[in-house]
Amino acid sequence: MRVCSFLPSATEIIAELGLIESLVGVSEECRWPPDVVGKPVVTAARIDPSSLSSLEIDAAVRSSVAEGSSLYAVDADLIAELDPDLIVTQDLCAVCAVSSTQLSDACPVGAEVLSLDPRTIDEVALSVRRLAARLGAVEEGELIVARMSHSIAETADAVRGRRPRQVFFAEWLDPPFCAGHWLPEMVALAGGRDVLGAAGAPSRSVTWEEALAHDPELVVLGPCGFGADEAAERAASLAFPCPAVAVDGDGYFSRPAPRLADGVRQLAHLFHPDVVADPGLPAIWLEVRAAPRAV
Repeated sequence: MRVCSFLPSATEIIAELGLIESLVGVSEECRWPPDVVGKPVVTAARIDPSSLSSLEIDAAVRSSVAEGSSLYAVDADLIAELDPDLIVTQDLCAVCAVSSTQLSDACPVGAEVLSLDPRTIDEVALSVRRLAARLGAVEEGELIVARMSHSIAETADAVRGRRPRQVFFAEWLDPPFCAGHWLPEMVALAGGRDVLGAAGAPSRSVTWEEALAHDPELVVLGPCGFGADEAAERAASLAFPCPAVAVDGDGYFSRPAPRLADGVRQLAHLFHPDVVADPGLPAIWLEVRAAPRAV
């Protein structure tokens, strides 16, 4: 089967299934595993986040959504040339990837569109199963789900009975967005309690004053689309009265893929380092200051 993946998490799942050779096209956000780099790129973002501040990116996204325009350009000619049997995308977030509705003009005749829209960890597992079934790899999909579930359960068992750490997980920095969808669930499984995020609900814009008024013991900075180094750099002008740590949101928290299990383990180590070993994922601690400042 010939597959175009517009969704980084789907690309990761397909690779985990051992079907990376089936991928004939990917989005420019599909950078993991490294073997997908070099595949034909069928979508491109209309804004360059590397040249904009967090606030400017947010403004550009809000403007695009208000105008009803897409944040992504789709190369319809290349897709037609690649002639995929299956196109994988999502309808959960207009910011994260091309939606299925945006594909109406670019989708070749006869190509099936599969939309994966998980909001919880259980639904992430369901996405793995759905994609695996469509690709004729049911057994491999079950093995992925089993590994993911075992890892998460092992981490949850290690912190069971301990006092939950009060945490604010920031999915964006300026303006700050609280954790949404599967992220508050990850925090809870790791032995924490997100002070603003609600499991299964969308992330939403808040203020630093609102977040810090809940007296979090730890602020975790995992902005969508950025690694730990970029998150720390973008947070350099912020001030936190409690410990704050930048993590790789792009790799282990924002994408509904099997690596979420590694993200749960990292959070558990950050919350309870005496019982959960450091998994070795990127983490950059920021300076503790007396009061918050604007980015």
